[in-house]
Amino acid sequence: MSVKTNEFAALKNVKVNDGFWSKYESIAKDVIIPYQWDALNDNVPDTEPSHAIKNFRIAAGELEGEFGGFLFQDSDVAKWIEAVAYRLVIAPDEELEKRVDEVIDLIGRAQREDGYLDTYYLLKEKGKEFTNFLDCHEMYVAGHMAEGAVAYYEATGKRKLLDIICRFIDLIMEKVGNEEGKLRGYPGHPELELALVRVYKATGEKKYLDFCEYLVNERGKEPNFFQQELEARDFRNAWGGKDKKADTRYCQAHKPIREQKEAVGHSVRAGYLYTGAAHLAAESDDRGLFEACEVLWDNATKKQMYVTGGFGSTVYGEAFTFDYQLPNDLSYTETCAAISFAFFAQKMLMCDVDSKYSDVLERILYNGSISGMALDGKHFFYTNPLEVWDEQNKKAPAYRHNKVKRPGWFGCACCPPNLARMITSLGNYIYSSDENTVYTHLYIGSDAKVQVGENTVIIKQKSLMPWEGKSEFTLSGGEYTFAVRVPGWADKFTLKLNGEEVKAEIKKGYAYITRSWTDGDVLSAEMPLEVKLIEANPQVRADAGKAAICRGPVVYCLESKDNGDRLSSIRIAEDARFRCEKDEELFPGSISIFAKALKKKAWDTGDLYRAFTASYEEIEIKAIPYAFWGNRDDNREMAVWVRV
Repeated sequence: MSVKTNEFAALKNVKVNDGFWSKYESIAKDVIIPYQWDALNDNVPDTEPSHAIKNFRIAAGELEGEFGGFLFQDSDVAKWIEAVAYRLVIAPDEELEKRVDEVIDLIGRAQREDGYLDTYYLLKEKGKEFTNFLDCHEMYVAGHMAEGAVAYYEATGKRKLLDIICRFIDLIMEKVGNEEGKLRGYPGHPELELALVRVYKATGEKKYLDFCEYLVNERGKEPNFFQQELEARDFRNAWGGKDKKADTRYCQAHKPIREQKEAVGHSVRAGYLYTGAAHLAAESDDRGLFEACEVLWDNATKKQMYVTGGFGSTVYGEAFTFDYQLPNDLSYTETCAAISFAFFAQKMLMCDVDSKYSDVLERILYNGSISGMALDGKHFFYTNPLEVWDEQNKKAPAYRHNKVKRPGWFGCACCPPNLARMITSLGNYIYSSDENTVYTHLYIGSDAKVQVGENTVIIKQKSLMPWEGKSEFTLSGGEYTFAVRVPGWADKFTLKLNGEEVKAEIKKGYAYITRSWTDGDVLSAEMPLEVKLIEANPQVRADAGKAAICRGPVVYCLESKDNGDRLSSIRIAEDARFRCEKDEELFPGSISIFAKALKKKAWDTGDLYRAFTASYEEIEIKAIPYAFWGNRDDNREMAVWVRV
């Protein structure tokens, strides 16, 4: 049996038309993409400069100056191009396309004659190319450029950027590999792996899939390349210091991926590596590699994932720590990490239609990813903590990475363009198919054309999610199976065909209906959204005696704006009665949750300690969707987990 069991519908064949996500698509079109263009050109006042476009102009000989920004700064331009490409699929825009063409021309002028393309080395570290894969992100930059190039080619049919980046990848392949005289290296920051599969599929050239296979399988073998590379540099790192030993766990190169049993190291690197490996397993029919990815998925999502779909529990290395170590106020949970695991989930679904992947994908989408952006589309979180106390963040050094308000931009701006490309490509995550079956993974309003064997199935999905638990599918005729996900959060799930309840075969969290469909058949999926108190495994010490308030796929939080200070002193009864009310202050259709609770009374003395007294006042708490926190002024605290 082939590893790849189904293929996702192409973005051009799915148009999102959804009460929730169309709002985000509009923000992407009208705000995020133009705002990020201004940021890349250093035209946003009172924010850290990007230098990204300027670096290319200097490299092209059109400006005088020095390289600015982080050593991977080129990747921000690449992700912006990718986001624009997806946007052009949704809605053609001649002016926007012309702007991208001009950027691509600039990138081409900056490229060296031999194909090399990385402004950090073209400007700042001339002659040191391919000497520090561990620290310096050459293949990471190439990967993002490749993803942008493939997306733009698929959107417009224009190959110029794809040809440019293929020249760079070809140069890398001349230098890197297991042949005699080549460096047996691989990226310090995975990204090229997942891009290479896309380049292979766009060009049909198998050499790119073969190189991906080399990068994935070579990683972590002994003698370890990163240690050898470090010794060849006299132990000098990219920042002028010396390291006696390469931190191979940090970049998931401590052992071959097929031998790894737990998610370790930098969480974004992990997500990108796993995504590339899963996609490679699907395209190369490598069951052993898929099974290795499944082991890592289970560890990451069952023992190291936050309830919001966040990953990476420590600021030190932006990394995983160990099983069940999930602090809330110290958490790092980088926006890019959540997005990387959304990518991973999609690739695992290509190999195995199992709701354990799509449930996590949904959790990430509605919570730990979009929380990284303010609803104005112009302010962003790098980290997404589950508990915040503004005074602590400002005065206690260990907490300074977390903020109570999103800044406009930041020097290391990997997250904003990553969000932009995820939102604009959302249509690529909803449906997939094989020879006999259409699979619906997400309840997102959309119009789609999905290929099932030789039959094109036309789907019109109307969804009220995430505020109401009902989606309706109007389907075209034909003999095929239609499968919809039964969400893990749904206690009750009902399917009705043309108003009459129908039974379905349930497999791995999907309900399958096989029949001869008639044009205009309407299948509705109903799953009541009940407010639940969710508890963590008792081994998660940070959440002992606490619960998270959830309604369907949405995780809620308390803000001091609604509930006063000292959120940590609030207690809610395990049998609390919840009241749901439409509350559109933050977002159209949004639901806030209310309940009676107790709050420890403030002391009227200056004592630091005293004998315990059960002195509480009754209050009504208000919880809002976690994704929307930090969008109002005068907010000093936030908490997801509440004492029970």
